[in-house]
Amino acid sequence: MKTTAGIVGAAGYTGGELVRILLQHPNVELRFAYSRSQAGKPICSVHKDLLGDTQLLFTDQMDTNVDVLFLALPHGETKPFLEQHAISADTIIIDLSNDFRLAADAGDFVYGLPELQRDKISKATRVANPGCFATAIQLGLLPLAAAGLLTADVHISAVTGSTGAGVSLSSTSHFSWRNNNLSVYKVFDHQHLGEIGESIVQLQPSFDQHIHFIPYRGDFTRGIIATMYTPFSDSTKDAQSLFSAYYEDHPFTIVSSENIDLKMVVNTNKCVLYPMVKNGQLMVISIIDNLLKGASGQAVQNLNIIKGWDERAGLQLKASVY
Repeated sequence: MKTTAGIVGAAGYTGGELVRILLQHPNVELRFAYSRSQAGKPICSVHKDLLGDTQLLFTDQMDTNVDVLFLALPHGETKPFLEQHAISADTIIIDLSNDFRLAADAGDFVYGLPELQRDKISKATRVANPGCFATAIQLGLLPLAAAGLLTADVHISAVTGSTGAGVSLSSTSHFSWRNNNLSVYKVFDHQHLGEIGESIVQLQPSFDQHIHFIPYRGDFTRGIIATMYTPFSDSTKDAQSLFSAYYEDHPFTIVSSENIDLKMVVNTNKCVLYPMVKNGQLMVISIIDNLLKGASGQAVQNLNIIKGWDERAGLQLKASVY
């Protein structure tokens, strides 16, 4: 018997990706796609590429009997939603907002970065999916923290595609503004810094340095490329060995010995890392698809871990490079 699933917030970018993944997942039956704004309309009226793939309609009625509930609501709306709806304690909840990511807000939610705490996730029924920037950056730093090697400030720049801003329009997501443009925002105080810091301290309790993060809005649709650097006394070969050993048992995080580019990961659940040492600095490039490994793909990866399935189930996604 397949695991039954529902999606709340199914009309947005991450909700649409969850629909696409779950329709093809060998172990899951998608029961409903909740959207107040699109209720009664076919899913393919919003996610037009799904024409012919599903007959489901969006609904504004909750089915509380599903085995797993994915919450793809805007940040700040998940807690009120859960307070307004009685969800069975037996229902697995995977939240893609930032409402439960920080320890002070988590309650019974487990932070859902598999490469950090797969064992805790496997025993959880409530998971807070990491942020997209946070995923890319943490995966570039975790091996260093685990080895106690983050002994100085870390400097990070990262560029995200326009889908990172969500489906609702704003002045910086219009095509006429975004096209042929690049901009910096939330310098040194991006909301994902909190969860990044907590994960680093979890592995390296002595870490008390600054993480200097400059995020950019990119002139492309999807993906994140992050570069980070910090002092490192060993060689590139040593760094690559350290990273390869840390991620040896994690199927979606791959260490490259050559320079990498964003198209390598778009439409996949992969994170690809390239560590390189020069002039006493370790530079790490980290690339992910912000809607997949940075959101919906990782959410399904967490479900796979909780259910004891192959971690890659439903997530062999890439069809082409261009």
